[in-house]
Amino acid sequence: MKRTHAIVIALLAALLLATGAFYLGRRTGSSMEASMAAPSATDARQVLYWHDPMVPGQRFDKPGKSPFMDMQLVPVYAEGATQNTGVAVSPTVQQNLGIRYATVRRAETSTSFDAVGTVQFDERLNVAVQTRVAGYVEQLSVRAPMERVRKGQALATVFAPEWLGPQNELLALQRAGVSADLVAAARERMRALSIPADLIRRSEATGTAQARYVLTAPSAGVVAELGVREGVAVSPGTTLFRIAGLDKVWAVVQIPEAQALRLVRGQKVTAALQADATQSFEGTLDEILPEIDAATRTLKARFEVDNRQGTLVPGMLLRLQVAGPRSTRLLVPSEAVIRTGQRAVVIVRQPEGGFEPREVSLGADQGEDTEVLSGLAEGDQVVASGQFLIDSEARLRAVLGNMAAPAPASTASAPAAAIHQAEGRVESVAPDAITVSHGPVATLQWPPMTMGFAKASPDAFLDIRPGDTVRFAFKEGGPIGYELVSVQRVPAGAKP
Repeated sequence: MKRTHAIVIALLAALLLATGAFYLGRRTGSSMEASMAAPSATDARQVLYWHDPMVPGQRFDKPGKSPFMDMQLVPVYAEGATQNTGVAVSPTVQQNLGIRYATVRRAETSTSFDAVGTVQFDERLNVAVQTRVAGYVEQLSVRAPMERVRKGQALATVFAPEWLGPQNELLALQRAGVSADLVAAARERMRALSIPADLIRRSEATGTAQARYVLTAPSAGVVAELGVREGVAVSPGTTLFRIAGLDKVWAVVQIPEAQALRLVRGQKVTAALQADATQSFEGTLDEILPEIDAATRTLKARFEVDNRQGTLVPGMLLRLQVAGPRSTRLLVPSEAVIRTGQRAVVIVRQPEGGFEPREVSLGADQGEDTEVLSGLAEGDQVVASGQFLIDSEARLRAVLGNMAAPAPASTASAPAAAIHQAEGRVESVAPDAITVSHGPVATLQWPPMTMGFAKASPDAFLDIRPGDTVRFAFKEGGPIGYELVSVQRVPAGAKP
C-alpha cells in the first residue's frame, strides 16, 4: 500500500513538471517571436519595411509571420537600405579587406611610347655599278660582300677591246691634221659609246689607245652585292657591284594598330642601342607602310635614323622612344579599373562613406595610369584595391533591388503593373501557384532562378503539368509577389 502511494505521488509530480515546462516554453517562444517580429524598444533605427529573406521581392508594412516560410518577417532599417548603385562597407571590414584609395587627378601627358626596331639599309642610298661595254674583268680590288668602301675607291679593272677602234680613229684624225669639227665628232662618238672621259684624255696624252679602265665606287658604304669574279666576261648592263650607303639607316618597327593611328610622318624619334643604351641616335618617321599583319594586328613603320658615325649595321636592335604631342588629361590608376569586356567600372567613394560603382569611358594607357574620358571628375576618390568585393556586393544588391516590389499598397497607390515574359520548365503545380525554373528576365534584370508564381484562380492553366517547357507572362502582384498572366506549353523540339 505504501509503495502504491509513492508511485501515485511521483506521477503527479512528473505531470506538474511537464505542464510547467509547456507553459514556460510557450512564453519563451512568444517572446522570441516578438523580438524577431519587431525591433526592440531601445532600437532607435527607422524600419522601412518587413520582408522574408527567402522571398525578398515581397514587402510588408507591419511585422508578422511570413506567408511563404515558417518564420517571422525580418525588418529592414533605413541605414541598411542602399540605392541599386551603391553599397556601404563598415570601417572594420574596409580595414580587413585592405582597401586603398586613389584620387582622380589631371596631369600633363604625351602620347609617346617605346618600341623595338630592326636596323636595315636605307634602300634609297643604294647604288649599282655596271659596265656599258662588253669585256673582261682583269682584276678585282674588292673580293667579298659586305666589305666597306670609300667614295672613289677602285673596285675592279675591266679590259674592253671594243673601245680600241674609236680611240685609234681619233688619234689618226689628230695626226692627219684634219679640221677641228671632225676631231670633235670623233670625241662625241666615243662619248656615245660610254668611253670614260679620263680614258680619252689618257689616250690623247700618250698617243696610244687605252682598253683598260678602272671602275670606282660612286659613294661610300658597303658592298651589299658582289655580282662578278676575276677573269669573267661581262656584257653591257651587267651589275657588278651594289653599294649600300650607311650615312642613314632604317629602323623598321612593328607598331600596334591602335598606336599607329596617332603617328604622323616627320615625327621625331630618339633611338638607343638595345645592347648599349648609352649610345643614342636621332631620327624621324619616314613612312608607315600600308600593310597590316592580320595575325598580330600591327603595321610596319619605317624610321630614318642618322648614322654618320657608321655605328649602326643591319640586324642591330634599336629601342625607339616615339615622341607625341603633350596635353592635359584626366587620369585614374589602372589597377582601380574593373574591365568586364563590355564596359569599364570604377568604385567611387562617396562623401558620406558609402561606395558607388560607376561606369567610365577610358582612353589610352599612360604607364600605370589610364586616361578617363567621361564618368569621373578631378578629385574623386576611387578604390584601388578590394574593389572587386565591393563591386560584387553592389551587383548583388542591385539584383535584389530590381527584384523588389513597390511600396506596400496601404501606403501608396501603385501604377499599372508591367508585363514580363520568360521561358522555363515547370517544376510543380499547386492549386494557387506554379513553380518554374526559368531563364533570365531582361525587363527585370533577373538571372536564371527557380521561383513560384501565383495563379489568379485555382482552375487557371489546368493543362500545365510538371516537366512541361513553357513560355509564360507575369506581372507584379498576387499573394506571393508575382502573378501569372498567361502560360503556353512549348512543343518538344520547337525553338524557344
